[in-house]
Amino acid sequence: MIGIGKSLAAAFAGREAPPLPNLGEVAAMVYRHAELRAGLDSETHGLRVFVSGGGCSGLQYGMTFDDNPRPVDSVFEQHGMRIIIDPQSRQYMEGASIDYVDSLMGGGFHIENPNAVSSCGCGHSFRSKDGAEGGGGCSSCH
Repeated sequence: MIGIGKSLAAAFAGREAPPLPNLGEVAAMVYRHAELRAGLDSETHGLRVFVSGGGCSGLQYGMTFDDNPRPVDSVFEQHGMRIIIDPQSRQYMEGASIDYVDSLMGGGFHIENPNAVSSCGCGHSFRSKDGAEGGGGCSSCH
């Protein structure tokens, strides 16, 4: 692990922090390729994984390249890819796995999240155990 923000470390002082999301090897290779195509430096940029309000089930996943982690963010490395996640998203994503799946129906990123009690058919949004909900059908999250 590269680092955990000081306030997050203080919040979990004396007890174990939630498990970090796991980035699969194929997903890391796909992101690394995208990073190179965009001309980004892997020494300065990382993949920010986050959860935000919206989508058809109330919460939606997001990923972007970031070169400015905040002090409260968790920053770690998996399969040679630097991952950045904020404390709130980490709570929703604890124990989740992110991978790339290629099938007859097409390829894309797949997130297996044990904290999701339901998810949209599109796979981009979910409802968590704490009851965050909303949205209006699969067409609203694209």
